[in-house]
Amino acid sequence: MKITFLGAAKTVTGSCFLVETEKCKLLVDCGMFQGRAKEVEMNKEDFDFNPTDIDFVLLTHAHIDHSGRIPKLYLDGFKGEVITTKATADLCAVMLPDSGHIQEFENEWENRKRKRAGKPPVKPLYTLQDAVDCMKLFRGVKYGEIVDLTYSIKVRFNDAGHILGSSIIELWVYENGENIKTVFTGDLGNRDMPIVRDPAIIEDADYLVMESTYGNRLHRERENKAEKFLNIILDTVNKGGNVVIPSFAIGRTQEIIYELNKHMDVYAEKYEHFKNIPVFIDSPLAISATEIFRKNLDCFDEEARKFIESGDNPLDFPGLRFTKTSDESKALNERMDSSIIISASGMCEAGRIKHHLKHNLWRSDSTILFVGYQAEGTLGRRILDGAKSVKIFGEEISINARIEMIEGFSGHADKDGLMQWVGSFVKKPRKVFVVHGEENVMREFASELEHKFNLQTIIPSKGDSFIITLSSVTDVTGKPQKIESVFRFKRLEILDYLEKIKEEIDEMSEIIKEDLKRETDDSEVEAIKQKLKNLEKSILDVIA
Repeated sequence: MKITFLGAAKTVTGSCFLVETEKCKLLVDCGMFQGRAKEVEMNKEDFDFNPTDIDFVLLTHAHIDHSGRIPKLYLDGFKGEVITTKATADLCAVMLPDSGHIQEFENEWENRKRKRAGKPPVKPLYTLQDAVDCMKLFRGVKYGEIVDLTYSIKVRFNDAGHILGSSIIELWVYENGENIKTVFTGDLGNRDMPIVRDPAIIEDADYLVMESTYGNRLHRERENKAEKFLNIILDTVNKGGNVVIPSFAIGRTQEIIYELNKHMDVYAEKYEHFKNIPVFIDSPLAISATEIFRKNLDCFDEEARKFIESGDNPLDFPGLRFTKTSDESKALNERMDSSIIISASGMCEAGRIKHHLKHNLWRSDSTILFVGYQAEGTLGRRILDGAKSVKIFGEEISINARIEMIEGFSGHADKDGLMQWVGSFVKKPRKVFVVHGEENVMREFASELEHKFNLQTIIPSKGDSFIITLSSVTDVTGKPQKIESVFRFKRLEILDYLEKIKEEIDEMSEIIKEDLKRETDDSEVEAIKQKLKNLEKSILDVIA
């Protein structure tokens, strides 16, 4: 079996892994690259394989950096099946056409510029209709159901706890007398997240393809995220400003609605005007996605189910309003009273959020509140990193607004969550391919896996291919993959021990000094001297 890493390799976006066996070729994800212009341009490149040769796409979840190039794959000749959970298929039915609409819109702007420059027009990556057409290839399956792709390949989708329908994929390939199990984490969610269940525990794998988005960071605000969130809203509204929340239409928006609903009554008792603050969901996609959430209650966790059983809709409350048309969206920026505006896209790269940023970034009384990951090169990342101004629709906008980030809302597990999940394996994987992270984060996370679990890790680059068997991992040049990190970290362990010994010797020195200040007889002094000589001999034995 061969695995080729074609996206989310030393970067966060563009998730796409090609798995080849003797008689089958399949992709795990086919996502869009996002961020810097050069990364976005990669979406237009030809695939590194013939799309007509692909038999299956196994889709971990609906986010565009995992699903966004499926319509292009279809346009380029793919006629196989896209297998995923029912909820993910439902979400893709609205997300991919929305992405197609954005492609058409941006292509129109691009062609206007090309026309002025005397250049010929270009086609969009795909259209809304292309995205609608590709949905006929989707097949929804249940969590926990073992699906036979061929007589020698089977797959199972397990809840990843990231967004509705998100999956950890177990893939079994029987080939050349070996049965190899590879696990693809997709994006792992946090434990105890609203609405969705905790990530499923996987007990064994031969190989693991592991995400690392927050592999070197902790979500320190998880415990008090709701309190901080609500206090930011109150502070901003009391100043007369708006709270603008760039939010992923799928997952994060619904979590914010859930949290507002959950705490609305408590805060309204303390602050009378809280219940009167209008909350606008200004994203047609988020509105459609929220309806899909309401239709897939079987994916909800126990707390959300109890809300429903008590007669409370966890995704609705008085004051929640949905703006569907562009005119309704524009009217939000003409309102005189304070509002909470939740709009997509989550990284501020497209959609109505850019209009709200244009009208609120310059206002010192408004707050831009980030609740999700901002990839390098995105508008959201530039704002979060402290830019003094940004260009939106060709206009330079000064940043005077309060900028806040609450990591506790992240749909990605943090370092501790990822490590806890890996620690649940009963049979540890032979190798871990670390993907879906910024390169420095990947390296730190790989080091943690090696140091804590004695796991061998590989950080693949885009285009790297590996032939894997139960006994070896070989790159496509025929060279055995060099695994040196484990031994490097064995040396680091020794350095850690040395540091501890130095600290203990310092403590011992202080104790002995104190003892010698007291009346100490000759026998006690001789005993201390002998112990120190023994310690010196042990040290000399180590360095000899």
